[in-house]
Amino acid sequence: MAEQEQELGQELGLCFQRRFLAARQLRGFPWPELEQRLRSAPGSSLLADILHQTVLHPLCVKYPPSIKYRRCFLTELIKKHESTTAEPLDELYDTLADILNEKESTRCYKNYLLPTGESVTLSESEAIISQGTTGLVTWDAALHLAEWAMENSTVFSNRTVLELGSGIGFAGLAICKTCNPKAYIFSDYHHCVLKQLVENIRLNGFEAEGKNYQQPKLIVAELDWGSVTEKQLLDLQPDVIIAAGTSHLIMPDCMASYSTVVYPILKSKLFVFFVFFFLNPETDDRSATLETLINFIWKHYPSQEG
Repeated sequence: MAEQEQELGQELGLCFQRRFLAARQLRGFPWPELEQRLRSAPGSSLLADILHQTVLHPLCVKYPPSIKYRRCFLTELIKKHESTTAEPLDELYDTLADILNEKESTRCYKNYLLPTGESVTLSESEAIISQGTTGLVTWDAALHLAEWAMENSTVFSNRTVLELGSGIGFAGLAICKTCNPKAYIFSDYHHCVLKQLVENIRLNGFEAEGKNYQQPKLIVAELDWGSVTEKQLLDLQPDVIIAAGTSHLIMPDCMASYSTVVYPILKSKLFVFFVFFFLNPETDDRSATLETLINFIWKHYPSQEG
């Protein structure tokens, strides 16, 4: 019985850890389960474990989420603690006091723990729209794409991967760390996004356009889907093309931009895998929309002979 209780406590701690390090929304944390366990086992060891797995975790200490996020998390943790008869834990209050004394920053970090034991660390903007773009934050569609990639790593192994609209790099870095691609081409068009992307590549131990012996080889390409040339695309010689975004990207104007990239590849008769994930933010559904994209291309572009 004691072993089972310990295992449940460890699972709960890991759940808090994954969500906290990635700075997920606090309302999605298993607070009721924590409160229930604190009531049934009023010692402070579980709280101490969670504190060290989250705010005091080495990744968080080096690459912390925003001050506001950490403050709100600790405040909620203290509320749950004080609502039970659990023993006092001074370390909770000391940690909160230290955070309140920190200077505010417009930059924060998120740390994503991968199933392999690796982690992806990203420097992100706190604002959804920053410097005229939404590309400085990680969107859920990128998380789903990375999850799919890790479950289907053979699609990427020893292949050259081109990602359209890489943003600040989560999906690509996760694939590079877990799927053994030969080369990975990150692409975007906004100069601020590209600058942040290069920083995040370095944060994770890689170099863009690095040494020849670096495996995989990483390339950062400035690609505007609306004006990219056929030669630019074919020179990249991708084996796999991937993209992730929200559902508005399957609207006709966005489809036109995607088709600008995909059509020359199809016309060239190169054998290429296409992996497209689009997330509906209202339903949280993910859908593979390659069929929609291909149908759009055949409808709007003339067929080629030969």
